[in-house]
Amino acid sequence: MNTTEYCVQLVLVLLVVRQIRGGRLDLAGLVLPIVLVAGTAAYYLRSIPTAGGDLGLELALAGLGTALGIAAGATTRVWATHDEGVHAKAGLAAAALWVGGIGARIVFVLATEHTHFATTVADFSRDQDITGSQAWVAAFVLMALCEAVARLVTIRLRARTARRALAALKLAA
Repeated sequence: MNTTEYCVQLVLVLLVVRQIRGGRLDLAGLVLPIVLVAGTAAYYLRSIPTAGGDLGLELALAGLGTALGIAAGATTRVWATHDEGVHAKAGLAAAALWVGGIGARIVFVLATEHTHFATTVADFSRDQDITGSQAWVAAFVLMALCEAVARLVTIRLRARTARRALAALKLAA
């Protein structure tokens, strides 16, 4: 990994700090993660290979990212306030899921660069008909993108539910 790649990963981890602090769900909270992940995708994705086993790898990691994102969104505390605002605060579980996804990607890259793990990955890639390193890059970027989007969608859906529940309570009162 080069300095730029470390910086990108650091920025993604710093998003967790913002989430742990918590706060009102606003446009910046929606747009910032999407812009960061889209920028990451634009930087890394030169192509999305679909030959051989590439598509299966990419779909598997995109699915894993989606599952991590949904789990992180589901374990984030979401509540509505009487001033019509909705707030969210990531707890330990949500932060662990987010950092775990990022950490897994970093560990994979470092392991393939610095250990005999590269041989294992090469053997796996050959056995699964994965055509090259760009398939792995695409798979991990898609994993990150799906994780971020799934987390945001889950939290926004939960925010809408919280808003409706508060409105129903106000009507009942």
